[in-house]
Amino acid sequence: MTARTPGRRPGGPDTRGEILAAARESFAGKGFAATSLRAVAREAGVDAALVHHYFGGKDELFIESMALPIDPRQVAATILDGPRDELGRRIITVFLGVWESHDGQQRMKAILRSVVSSDEVARMMREGITQMIIQPISQVLEVPDAELRVCLVSSQLLGMALTRYLVELDPIASADVPTLIDLMAPAIQHYLTA
Repeated sequence: MTARTPGRRPGGPDTRGEILAAARESFAGKGFAATSLRAVAREAGVDAALVHHYFGGKDELFIESMALPIDPRQVAATILDGPRDELGRRIITVFLGVWESHDGQQRMKAILRSVVSSDEVARMMREGITQMIIQPISQVLEVPDAELRVCLVSSQLLGMALTRYLVELDPIASADVPTLIDLMAPAIQHYLTA
């Protein structure tokens, strides 16, 4: 039998999962802004360096703990890469691209159901998505009510997702993706730049 050294335990086969469980609990209880990597490490009983080793930072930890099918920072970067007058088209194209993949659709359905049924999950998503998507997009609009405009876009996208993927209301549920993009892009663009 070996004597245990004082301090935090080293990583083991289930350490990553324990860190994710502690992160989910912290994000749910405290929200994105108030969650720290040190607190997550303390709750998981590991050294903070191990959290950094597995996840790199708080954004990555949030993304993995929520089982998001995409990295919200990459979404923002993709949306922002191009002319301002085509933002609406890029937003709806990226959004539908995530939802139309089988894995993305399954994960997004689970997240959307969780968001509407759990205040904690809603708060985590609200805070994380605000920091990683809404704020970066708002900053390039250069208008005083930019965050309101981006949130109005979010309301359009969430409404469409509920209608198409959860309620499956026709003809939205059976419409082809190019048609949806063509019809929604101008409305989204109007929210952002009109």
